[in-house]
Amino acid sequence: MNTESMIEREWTFPGLGAIGPDSGMSFLEGSSDGVSRVGCDGVLAILATGDRKVEFIAREETTLAYVGSALGYPAYYPVHPVQIDKPLQAVLMDLDGTSVRSEPFWVWIIERAIASLLNDPRFSLEEADLTYVSGHSVSEHLQYCIDKYAPGSSLEDARDYYYTHTSREMQAILDGRGRADAFQPTPGLKDFLLALKARRIKIGLVTSGLYEKAYPEIVSAFRQMKMGDPRDLYDTIITAGFPLRKGETGTLGELEPKPHPWLYAETCRVGLGIPFEERHSVVGIEDSGAGVVSIRLAGFAAIGLAGGNILESGVQALCEAHCDDFSGILKTIA
Repeated sequence: MNTESMIEREWTFPGLGAIGPDSGMSFLEGSSDGVSRVGCDGVLAILATGDRKVEFIAREETTLAYVGSALGYPAYYPVHPVQIDKPLQAVLMDLDGTSVRSEPFWVWIIERAIASLLNDPRFSLEEADLTYVSGHSVSEHLQYCIDKYAPGSSLEDARDYYYTHTSREMQAILDGRGRADAFQPTPGLKDFLLALKARRIKIGLVTSGLYEKAYPEIVSAFRQMKMGDPRDLYDTIITAGFPLRKGETGTLGELEPKPHPWLYAETCRVGLGIPFEERHSVVGIEDSGAGVVSIRLAGFAAIGLAGGNILESGVQALCEAHCDDFSGILKTIA
């Protein structure tokens, strides 16, 4: 069966569920790394997300997810079946775009870093770039821009510019003199968090962002909501660590961000102490395609929040629900 006839029917992937012709995903003849091909070695179908960041290789009883890497370190993961068992033990929440509206700010920082790299203060990104400069790691965002706008330039130089701009802007925000519109709490966030607490559901905050980026964001949002110290509310906060700079100890977060499963897996298993066997009593909330895949590969049910790139990334079929706002999510998980 060729890919044209495959895309006209609904397929059920082990662990992944039913994928219909209107899912936004694409059927492939072979995996992009050349390892798998439909009809060979038991492979029944190969499916790619709309943004081609992740591929799913289905056999009779198992599905593997292939996560590519712009930095040369791809990985394979098993896809586990998910469901929502109530009452929930925990809710895992993304930061950027889900809890805090900050994506335009970080895209602006990427833009400023490339402007510095090119020594062109008038440089600006194009609308077509936005899918590739959000939802993944800083290094992947920068590498994409280098490949398109500054071929042959050093990723390390771009990272230095990025963190120089970031450090300056984050300190200004913490000092109360930065961009006032940089970080806004998502509408309904306060009521949602308090409702989870009232139900004694644990809350984990999860981000691919580095600590020096992420913490000022949530502090700023909590100040606006008059909710005090975020560490007093969240049961655990997991970030991608600290930036790797010359002469300093850094992080592994650049090679294992979303859509890899590790941030969500660590938040639940290590941060909250919930074993893998109890994962069906845990859900993750995301607004990005990479985040939804990360939740699913960690073994949890994913709930999508409108406003991000879930539809554009072609991963809505991986969500147990896709809601317009937090009140809709609360109804789903109550």
